Amino acid sequence: MDTILKIENVTKSYTGHKALDNVSLEVPRGAVYGLLGPNGAGKTTLIRVITRITMADSGGVLLDGKPLTADDVFHIGYMPEERGLYKKMRVGEQAIFFARLKGLTRRDAEARLRAWFERLNIADWWERKVEDLSKGMAQKVQFISTVVHEPKLLIFDEPFSGFDPINANLLKEEILGLRDRGATVIFSTHNMASVEEICDHITLINKSRNILSGSVEEIRRSAGGNNFEVTHRADDQSLEAALGDLAIVVGESHGVVGGYRQTNIHIRRDEDVRKVVAALNDRCNLRSLREMMPSMNDIFIRAVNGTL
Repeated sequence: MDTILKIENVTKSYTGHKALDNVSLEVPRGAVYGLLGPNGAGKTTLIRVITRITMADSGGVLLDGKPLTADDVFHIGYMPEERGLYKKMRVGEQAIFFARLKGLTRRDAEARLRAWFERLNIADWWERKVEDLSKGMAQKVQFISTVVHEPKLLIFDEPFSGFDPINANLLKEEILGLRDRGATVIFSTHNMASVEEICDHITLINKSRNILSGSVEEIRRSAGGNNFEVTHRADDQSLEAALGDLAIVVGESHGVVGGYRQTNIHIRRDEDVRKVVAALNDRCNLRSLREMMPSMNDIFIRAVNGTL
């Protein structure tokens, strides 16, 4: 795996509280990486360590295989959950100010910013004061300020908070576009639906520790445990006879259109899936077999509760 960011055994404590407890993870290059966890789990502290806002008590952070330095922050874009705009400044000047802090010349900054303002439908607000912006528009300005210097690593903390569905979808498309153009995105959120839509990999932090990491597909498949929905025309007794020792029925069957029935089953072993399909096809008038993958919300709850 081509890793852009590596967290090695990072620990951070505040007075009377351990915010991070020996946390390690690896972020693949060119991925959207979900950083998940309940409130107070340690996600924001980890982000602050990555961005050098705070320093770890122990452990290390590697960017492109080298220890993170102060100069590396120019290659990182960070949009915190708590937005920070100067209310009395004009919107365009505010955005230029942030872009200059990221190393852009005024000329380059204005050219890039005006293109982004057009892209996100806020060009008419360039000369308005920040205090006149709605929460959603202010978030767009901060999003643009985060990405305008084209950093290779982007970190968004609850980026969809306060957005209506249309603008939330617009932002999702832009985040995926940034990934497709070569950026790596760390995405901290409580919204599990967003995780399923845009994240390639995740880490789940709970009680200051990393309790689950991996690709979204692998985690969902592992947590799914070979559960399938079968559409067929057999009665319960015939279905169970066909399954034999290969699988068990989970829950009750129910009827569907066309005289078919649907039943959830659990196949005991991966290697038996084809045998089950063959048996159902021969003896139960099989119409379809659909794998029932657990949602990220289910996995999140089970992992936090220790039942995964």
